[in-house]
Amino acid sequence: MRTGKEKVSRIALAPVLLAFSLAGNVLLTPAAYALSELHKIPGQAANDAPSAQGSGQAQSQPQSGTAPSVPMADPLVNSQNNQGVDKTPGAQDDSKPVEVIYDISKAPEPVRKMREQIVEAAASGDLERLRPLMGTGSDQTQVTVGEATDDPIGTLKDLSGDPDGDEILAIMLDIISTGFVHVGQGTADEMYVWPYFAEKDLKSLTPPERVELLRIVTAGDLSDMQEFGGYNFYRLGITPTGKWKFFTAGD
Repeated sequence: MRTGKEKVSRIALAPVLLAFSLAGNVLLTPAAYALSELHKIPGQAANDAPSAQGSGQAQSQPQSGTAPSVPMADPLVNSQNNQGVDKTPGAQDDSKPVEVIYDISKAPEPVRKMREQIVEAAASGDLERLRPLMGTGSDQTQVTVGEATDDPIGTLKDLSGDPDGDEILAIMLDIISTGFVHVGQGTADEMYVWPYFAEKDLKSLTPPERVELLRIVTAGDLSDMQEFGGYNFYRLGITPTGKWKFFTAGD
């Protein structure tokens, strides 16, 4: 049976023993490194990391715990910052907010009629049904950036990932099913353009708009666009008089 004196002695010694135990752990345990530091050398274990104390200098720490992200996109229409971005004819000034239109009844009747004809032709699966809608000569629908092509249907078939052009028809349907914008009002380049992403600052996209864009492109494509400085996939333009002006990629 222990006496009260022995109990007091053990109680008094407990903090001392605890202090020695903690001190031993501090001396024996290797220096800890942040997860971001360990990621700098793939496969390196925590206890293999070089010690800051051994060099006599404190290791520099990252400013934040997150890795650098993909640069966010600048406005598509910016004559000073985006010289290399192909702009849609009649593109509006990026200082003005983009009005996205989903109600096709707000477009003129010739625009609505041409859009309906394009939808019907593309949904048929027959690329040739687009030919009568494209015009000829100088009024021919532009399907390439730069020099015009003599055979727009053949060019679209070549751009498609399949021999029949079904993929390009599917892309066309996806593009023309989104919201659109009215640009170049009062100028010779006045146009109704699909999709509205072609004229919208990608930094300002809301979550629902991002989802809508990802119905057209992949997440990898979106990252590339953000780095590039704007939307650079297919866009389609119809003039107020109902002329199908272009169906081109903006790169």
